[in-house]
Amino acid sequence: MTSLALSASKTLPQDAGAAALAGRVWRPDLGGPAVVILRDGQVIDITAAFPTSRDLCESADPAAALRAAKGEAIGTLDEILANTPVDGRDPKRPWLLSPLDLQAVKAAGVTFAVSMLERVIEEKARGNPAAAATIREEIGKLIGDDLSKLKPGSPEAMHLKEVLIKQGAWSQYLEVGIGPDAEIFTKAPPMSTVGTGADAGLHPASSWNNPEPEIVLIVASDGRIVGATLGNDVNLRDVEGRSALLLGKAKDNNAAAAVGPFIRFFDAGFTLDHVRRTTVTLMVEGEDGFTLEGSSSIAKISRDPADLAAQMIGPHHQYPDGAALYLGTMFAPIKDRDAPGGGFTHKYGDVVTIAAPELGSLVNRMKRTDACEPWTFGASHLMRHLAKRGLL
Repeated sequence: MTSLALSASKTLPQDAGAAALAGRVWRPDLGGPAVVILRDGQVIDITAAFPTSRDLCESADPAAALRAAKGEAIGTLDEILANTPVDGRDPKRPWLLSPLDLQAVKAAGVTFAVSMLERVIEEKARGNPAAAATIREEIGKLIGDDLSKLKPGSPEAMHLKEVLIKQGAWSQYLEVGIGPDAEIFTKAPPMSTVGTGADAGLHPASSWNNPEPEIVLIVASDGRIVGATLGNDVNLRDVEGRSALLLGKAKDNNAAAAVGPFIRFFDAGFTLDHVRRTTVTLMVEGEDGFTLEGSSSIAKISRDPADLAAQMIGPHHQYPDGAALYLGTMFAPIKDRDAPGGGFTHKYGDVVTIAAPELGSLVNRMKRTDACEPWTFGASHLMRHLAKRGLL
């Protein structure tokens, strides 16, 4: 399989020198993870000040706290990135992890008009990619392909709902796409996400699947949106297409939630308004020579990121360790890969790069879920590790 080549220059945001960036690194010398920040190309362990990523995110001003934190240099970012891919890794040297630990990992679905139409098509096709092209054309004739100006829950949206019901074209995906309530679901358990340079998982039961390049909001337990990072909400289109009740099987699998490379905290130079204007790009490079490019402009999102966060957390849903929220994607790959009309699906060995100028790049190689590194280090292991370090 293709080896991943990572470097600081390709991983970091374009304005990395001005960015408040935090992540996590596995320290073999200590037998567990460390919370780290970047300073002048050096990776600094600040776990003594912030035992978990969650603790840093919960501080009153994470960007200021990060800049004031003192710690121990454990290597350069280039050295740690080079040692991150599992093939060729020296297990005695540090490697990069996902920047999340105890946060709940949530996702918003059907937040863009284009991806909403693709979800309707999945449902109508019942997981059969060969039928998707015909259904795509039929649905497009009924409702068009540009609903970006339609505000979910508005009187206009409710009128469209009535028209579609009369036409027999209504769908549960249209309900969450243009109705008052967003689809918010649990993507993965805390501690289970994988970072840049890791293998990402595809369940072998799926033969029609795709990457989903997304912005991931970092939300504190009191509802404050404190930062953002990148994510790949790996999706099994045929599994979810058979039934929306299989969403858990389509979404929550080993190594199927990729996040990173670092959390960028909000400050004067990077705010939620920057997120609202961000375009996330995608590149898929297959061992068969196939390439796929796409992008997802947050400016075209149907629900504002702040509204999505407010629907996720509040009086009726508390997350005492905060949460990470995938915002959804407008990207829905339909480029034929193997045969005309066959559409796109992953092959093992595909290298997926998700990038944004303000957030850097998240790079993962696709493997079977049972061929990725198993998830063995959970919250209980983290607590014991921190106790051993005298940090609890």
